[in-house]
Amino acid sequence: MRHIGENNVYLDLDNKQVIDPILKKCRRGDRRAQKRLYKLLYPYSMSICLRYAHDEDEAMEVLNDGYLKIFAKIDQHNPNRSFKAWARRIFINTAIDHYRKNEKHYHSLEIETVDTGHIKPDVLDRLAASDIQVMVSKLPPAYRLIFNLYVIEGYNHREISEKIGISEGTSKSNLSKARVRLRKMIGHANQEGSSNYG
Repeated sequence: MRHIGENNVYLDLDNKQVIDPILKKCRRGDRRAQKRLYKLLYPYSMSICLRYAHDEDEAMEVLNDGYLKIFAKIDQHNPNRSFKAWARRIFINTAIDHYRKNEKHYHSLEIETVDTGHIKPDVLDRLAASDIQVMVSKLPPAYRLIFNLYVIEGYNHREISEKIGISEGTSKSNLSKARVRLRKMIGHANQEGSSNYG
């Protein structure tokens, strides 16, 4: 993922010539380097946090907690490995921690079975990635977490069960319910042609 960095120079998180000197200074506690790393990593990290959060405020909480962990554990990053991948794992794990911490405040919604036979095949073509992201963000927290870990990150149900502390059956059930809910939202988009999902 590329974005414009300081002085309108395109920076790449996987460009070791750019990232390694910044990380080296961050390991010494250099505040200016930490600020530069924050700016460089922000678009990528925020896109991860938004996928797991219900809204922007919740995403900012996960993001800030993730940065605290990155700066606290930066010595644990192996310079021979991708910093981007290492940071990605931290933000995903922070989102999981955030879910666990707030699980008691979430209320799972029961989802009725939906007939999806009337969804026109081209409806998915008309939906932008941002529309789908909005739909996923409207899933109940448990369903959203499982959906993202399984579909986006590629974890299997055994890995998800170990990460979150649930049974594989619960993981499978939540994924199934997430898919039903998404089909329902797509069905509404198909019938109404509106961006009011849910």
